[in-house]
Amino acid sequence: MDTPIIKIAIADDEALFRAGMSFILTRVKNFEIIFEAENGSDLIEKLKVAPEQPDVILMDLKMPLLNGVECTKILQKEYPEIKVIAVTSYDGKSFITNMIDVGASSYLLKNTSPKVVVHTINEVYDKGFYYDERVLKIIHENLLSAKSKRIKSDLDNNLLTKREKEILELICNQYTTNEIADKLFISPRTVEGHRNNLLLKTESKNVAGLVIYGIQKKLIELSPDF
Repeated sequence: MDTPIIKIAIADDEALFRAGMSFILTRVKNFEIIFEAENGSDLIEKLKVAPEQPDVILMDLKMPLLNGVECTKILQKEYPEIKVIAVTSYDGKSFITNMIDVGASSYLLKNTSPKVVVHTINEVYDKGFYYDERVLKIIHENLLSAKSKRIKSDLDNNLLTKREKEILELICNQYTTNEIADKLFISPRTVEGHRNNLLLKTESKNVAGLVIYGIQKKLIELSPDF
């Protein structure tokens, strides 16, 4: 089976960073850079006229006119199928939680190695999210905080069916749609149907939101030694 081409857009106000990232990613066989944007407003305008939409956007946080957080909010409403990966110099907990809260599928620092960036893009495309252990820990701490955004109270046993709980747990453990289908002996289309039901029932924006829900319900084990 041919490897699918992942269409990528880069939004960053630093021309040198955009050029460097583009240089790296265009050398990956299954990646295609379809456009670059110098800020959030520029990104939205280019999406409106682009002949094809990106699968993944690499999004800086601090940009003039429209920053990464506000831009991601707009994308969630107008282009929910596009996955956003935050790529930034800021590693504070508030920056991470803000981007995750508005629907980012992953969070990378600009000093991350090219290998990790490539891996993250592939993971986000295949599974809808990719959080490393540090980001998972921050999400967990944020959920435990009294100031944390309330996403759902105690799990109602009647809220999710047994099959939906099985699929949610597999999603949280980073299985792809096809892998879940094989494991449960059902079709990928059936998995997608269950996933859509999970999004509605848990009030999640995307698969990344389901993972946050899974953390809250202790479907993901975090290393105690982290």
